[in-house]
Amino acid sequence: MVERISVIGLGKLGASMAACFAYRGFEVIGVDISPKVVDAVNSGKAPVQETGLDDLISANKERIRATLSHEEAVLNSDISFVIVPTPSDERGAFSLQYAAWAYKEIGKALAKKNGYHNVVLTSTVLPGSTRQVLMPVLEKESGKKAGKDFGVCYSPEFIALGSVIRDFLNPDFTLIGELDERCGEQLEQLYSKVVENGAPSARMSIENAELTKIAVNTFVTTKITFANMLAEICEKIPGGNVDVVTKALGMDSRIGHKYLKGALGYGGPCFPRDNIALSFIAKELGVSAELAKITDSMNRSIVGKVVEKVKKIANQGSTVAVLGLAYKPFSHVTEESQSIQIASALSKSGYRVVGYDPLAGEMALSDLHGQIVVLESAKRCLQQAEVVLITTPDPEFTKLKPEDFKNEFSKVTVIDFWRILKGILEDVPYVRYIPFGCSEDDQANTKRIREIWHFAKEEALKTVR
Repeated sequence: MVERISVIGLGKLGASMAACFAYRGFEVIGVDISPKVVDAVNSGKAPVQETGLDDLISANKERIRATLSHEEAVLNSDISFVIVPTPSDERGAFSLQYAAWAYKEIGKALAKKNGYHNVVLTSTVLPGSTRQVLMPVLEKESGKKAGKDFGVCYSPEFIALGSVIRDFLNPDFTLIGELDERCGEQLEQLYSKVVENGAPSARMSIENAELTKIAVNTFVTTKITFANMLAEICEKIPGGNVDVVTKALGMDSRIGHKYLKGALGYGGPCFPRDNIALSFIAKELGVSAELAKITDSMNRSIVGKVVEKVKKIANQGSTVAVLGLAYKPFSHVTEESQSIQIASALSKSGYRVVGYDPLAGEMALSDLHGQIVVLESAKRCLQQAEVVLITTPDPEFTKLKPEDFKNEFSKVTVIDFWRILKGILEDVPYVRYIPFGCSEDDQANTKRIREIWHFAKEEALKTVR
């Protein structure tokens, strides 16, 4: 029975998992290579920014501590979760450099340990990584045999930054890739005591679990990209409205509404790279994965399309406000954020860019290196802008009123990618409101559709004469 847990790597996910284990009553010891991270945890403070983490660590500090020593952690726990970076390499695969080093240190500790110990990899990797690369490191360094002296599992989490704690405690399911039944059963029993919603477990081979993790993410990105494609089509047909289309589409039980919202593309630390990684492993296995490539290509094309749209509206030198800089609401993370990419591209195209985000302003400044002026509020941005881009559906932006958009310009153009102010700004005389995914010019779109179907119409009329 598991009573003591070690967590190797105390980043946003690792620190949050450690705090959740402690919250659910387990004795937890975390490991990190950074003395600052270790000191923060031992002081009862969050080592990273993540919603609710500081409070959770503080409330459970008697059951959680941290160390720089893998040996100390392994010898004082029954199971180890390894959550270290697996950055993308130049081929699009995931580098195992940090994971291999962590497994080497764990293996050395296992050599000194009496009794069974389960080693669980949580980091995202490609099929074959755990069994073919990392497990042999454990066996070599420990002088012991996997499956006999220690367990090996692969068990990634399906979480989003900004809601890691909520997602970890309330998953749709827990995924367990197991070397054998013993280690898988132990992990399933542990999860049953940790999750709060009684989520089921999916147990399978390690390789199947490794594939499942990246398959989930790439499937979601395909769904997002499909909705974004529909949004572009809706802009070109008379009366087009992507929300009307996707609402009906999501009523089909085979599809569902989640992630079916035409808007800006996806970003963040996981989604973009997982498509590329799936393409890589498929190619190496002699399988075509064109869908993943196309999804990635379509997603990346959105930034350029937005910039071209702005160029048709405002001259170079104009001020463009970008409301929302993180890759999603309620997040400090700007990695692969399309808002950041748009701001950078506009700046390079000769526009003055001002921006605001409730949480990610500091990170945006660091990313953009003087390409953007980050202001302290959305309203300050609106006072200066000739064009406004609403790039994340942050609740703060839904509270904006028509008068907030009144400034020195006779008319301000607002491109609302999430349509959060539809019904509020549409009839405001000093605002040109463009809800992404909706027809702005029904007359022009009707003409376009008529031209497309001109010959078919003539043929149809001939038939009925």
